[in-house]
This record gives sequence, C-alpha cells and structure tokens, in this order.
Amino acid sequence: MAKKGNRVQVILECTEHKNSGMAGTSRYITTKNRKNTPERIELKKFNPVLKKYTLHKEIK
Repeated sequence: MAKKGNRVQVILECTEHKNSGMAGTSRYITTKNRKNTPERIELKKFNPVLKKYTLHKEIK
C-alpha cells in the first residue's frame, strides 16, 4: 500500500548548464513538503561539469 502524505519527490535541473549549450545536464532528486511549499523550489547546488555552485530549479 502506498504512503499518503504531503511529501513528494522533485527533480532539480541546473539553469546555467541548460542555457550554456554544453552537452549533458546536472540534475538532483530531492523531496519537498507540498503543503508548506506549493510553489516550485530553487536551490544552489554543485554542478560537476561547470565545477561551481549554480541555481537549480524544480522541473516537472
């Protein structure tokens, strides 16, 4: 039986890497509480291809 709750899994994708035109993507999987944060989240995460911390936004 599946768990019921407000916590959902989301995928974060790097915005700088997507706009740079370089091959590949930087993506992270995390969870968020849908009740506390209904809007899309934005976090600074490390991009190993660009070798720096960049803004990662939630994608659907």
